[in-house]
Amino acid sequence: MSFDPMAAVVDWLDAYRSGDLESILGLYSDIATIECGCGGATTLNGREALRAYWEQRLRDYPAADMDDLQPARDGVAVTHRCRGSSVRADFEFDTAGQIFFQKCGPSN
Repeated sequence: MSFDPMAAVVDWLDAYRSGDLESILGLYSDIATIECGCGGATTLNGREALRAYWEQRLRDYPAADMDDLQPARDGVAVTHRCRGSSVRADFEFDTAGQIFFQKCGPSN
């Protein structure tokens, strides 16, 4: 069975929209990095930093509808609605199919 990065990003957005912290964290590698430009630049590394980030995101910035999903240079990009704004998130995956890098920020 082959890995489908587009399906993985849909799973990520579904978990985000439902507020399922453990499912979200399960999609990331233990050494994942997030670069978030939503409301100020932040770079996070590792499991504990991701947990704190996602606890706050789920509480303060719940996700809504998906606007777009497409292959990107090194992975997949998704644009979705969050508190009335459009956010783009780009994902790169490791060989095990887990997210090892995510960059997000306001969609231009």
